[in-house]
Amino acid sequence: MGFDRAHSPTYLAGQLAKSFSRSLQKRATALGFSPGQFPVLLELWQQDGLTQKQLLDKLEVEQATLANTLARMERDRLIERTPHPSDRRAQIIRLTQLGRDLEARALEAAQEADATMFAGFKRFERELMIEYMRMIIDNARKL
Repeated sequence: MGFDRAHSPTYLAGQLAKSFSRSLQKRATALGFSPGQFPVLLELWQQDGLTQKQLLDKLEVEQATLANTLARMERDRLIERTPHPSDRRAQIIRLTQLGRDLEARALEAAQEADATMFAGFKRFERELMIEYMRMIIDNARKL
């Protein structure tokens, strides 16, 4: 018996992640950010003025990935970095006005992407799917 992608949760999860990313990509590009920058923006909208280490801890991404993302965000004038007041090795990452002004439109774009992906779902089905997704993510963190 061969591998059946249609019944592989791992394969389907990858396809689902790509689909969500594409759905957000279209909307994000029009607003001036990329889906990879969205998690950083979410954290900084919630608590501006974090260090790269604090962002790493919150986002669970590789250091190099975050460093590249922050460099692009700085290039695009979404964030700025300033020296940390007590740690010469660290920098404080803050949103620029452009980054702050993006919040409402970016959150609306993400909600539109979610709505598109969950079109045809009943409310309880959507909530159940989200709960299942959280459970899978928790299990994957134990690997």
